[in-house]
Amino acid sequence: MTKEERVELADLLFPNLEHDRDYYEKLYPERNLKEGAMVTRYAPSPTGNVHLGNLLSAFADMVYARQSGGSFFLRIEDTDQKRMIEGGIENITGVLHDFDILPNEGYSFGGDYAPYIQSERTEIYQTYVKDLIVQGYAYPCFMTEEEIEAIREEQEINKTKIGIYGVYAVDRDLSLEEVKEKLANHEEYVIRLKSPGDGNKEIEVIDCIKGKMKFPEHNVDTVLLKKDGTPTYHLAHAIDDHLMHTTHVIRGDEWVSSLPLHIQLFELLGFQPVQYVHIAPITIKDQETGNIRKISKRKDPWFGVAYYDENGIPIEALHLYLATITNTNFEEWYLNNPDKTIFDFTFSFDKQAVGGTSFDEAKLTNLCKTYFSRKSGEEVYEETLSWALKHDSEYAELLLGNKEAMIQFLSIEKDGPRPRKDISKYSEVKEEFSYAIDSLFEKEHYAKNESEKEYDVDLIFDYVEHYLNLDVDNETWFNTVKEFALKNGYAASPKDYKNDPDSYKGHVGDVCEALRVMITGRLKSPDLFSIMKILGKDKVLKRIEFYQNR
Repeated sequence: MTKEERVELADLLFPNLEHDRDYYEKLYPERNLKEGAMVTRYAPSPTGNVHLGNLLSAFADMVYARQSGGSFFLRIEDTDQKRMIEGGIENITGVLHDFDILPNEGYSFGGDYAPYIQSERTEIYQTYVKDLIVQGYAYPCFMTEEEIEAIREEQEINKTKIGIYGVYAVDRDLSLEEVKEKLANHEEYVIRLKSPGDGNKEIEVIDCIKGKMKFPEHNVDTVLLKKDGTPTYHLAHAIDDHLMHTTHVIRGDEWVSSLPLHIQLFELLGFQPVQYVHIAPITIKDQETGNIRKISKRKDPWFGVAYYDENGIPIEALHLYLATITNTNFEEWYLNNPDKTIFDFTFSFDKQAVGGTSFDEAKLTNLCKTYFSRKSGEEVYEETLSWALKHDSEYAELLLGNKEAMIQFLSIEKDGPRPRKDISKYSEVKEEFSYAIDSLFEKEHYAKNESEKEYDVDLIFDYVEHYLNLDVDNETWFNTVKEFALKNGYAASPKDYKNDPDSYKGHVGDVCEALRVMITGRLKSPDLFSIMKILGKDKVLKRIEFYQNR
């Protein structure tokens, strides 16, 4: 077709468009940001529930935009209406709020580049496709599904590339009169890219993580607009990223194979290309086969984001874990900088693992324990209460009724050089500190942590009634225990007992163990003297009596 014929064709296919592409270029001007600022976007499709990989991508979008003084926005890519699930959009926005990965603009957040949902931008996409038709880079294709399927079957038999291209693109060179005739016959059509690519030539793409990659040029006449006039993902994302002035597209590496098409679309549309950042998938070692595979919704509870909330993984601790995946040097930095936060760390693409990261539950647990160890007792209490109000209302009532004492228990051994690391989840506070609340302690009856030993109750009663002084410091208290132990036939130290076991019933540690088990129901606990000070002498005696009568 001549240029005049292409203009006529474009007007024929899109008679009702109100604006040209220059209108939209002016409507969405360049952002007023400093040099080097990154503009990133989390652009999910509401066709399934948010999973850990999605959360990782959104987290990376957030930290890179934030540290560079840029912008992180949410765009809903709902062009695939048939696969959308009910509540899918609400799930996306809810998860971002719940996990504190908050865009500073976008769908439900507002901003100057709205609408941030693709189903409301159809006229924009059609405007740019109309321009592609005028330029000779797009055309209407009237092929039926049966014709396309027959071509696919032929290509599979001949083991040639699948798609509409070359001799298979039977409608790419239709005359204007032929198109008019088909339109008059009400034949359905899609708009396809008229690709100028040569599959025998290569293009070179620089990925921010994977580095230099080479691909054959894209030469398939990919669908740009579907029969109902809505865009495909490939077209819509290119136009939106241009108009919203995205600088870095951070996405899963399942999209790497689409790079030749996306690069070509940016060129044909006359857009400055974005920088692509392809994140390798999170993998896991299969317990049955021992093989490394992608983390799976069906097999792995850690895949779905609901797991983290339900089990009481702190949001900040999950952020820490996502940061270790985002940059391999983060964990060491974090452990060596107890007074810093994630946003004090400088993330860089060259510190992201090219081959992806295996999910490491032990690492997540360790980061959670470190997180809790750096929180005050009051902070742990408030955060646990918030979680319990949502997931364990009975425990929440107990926390509310025992606030002051609970904060004191949670504060034990927090100020020293090596704070306790006994909690990795909010859900563990109830179990780890069951002795802190009388009703919970009595309900458990030592069931979880009872020692197999039988302890001398009379001995411990004697100690508490006649020797226990809670108004002294820890060192003075322990010296008193040693004196008591020695007076009752126990060695004052494990070393003395080891050197002469026949002369003693045991050592001072055995006395402390008996006392610990009777008042906490377990062999291990935070500092014993601190626990007794919080309980008070009367409660200590009652617990010994409870132990005696259990």
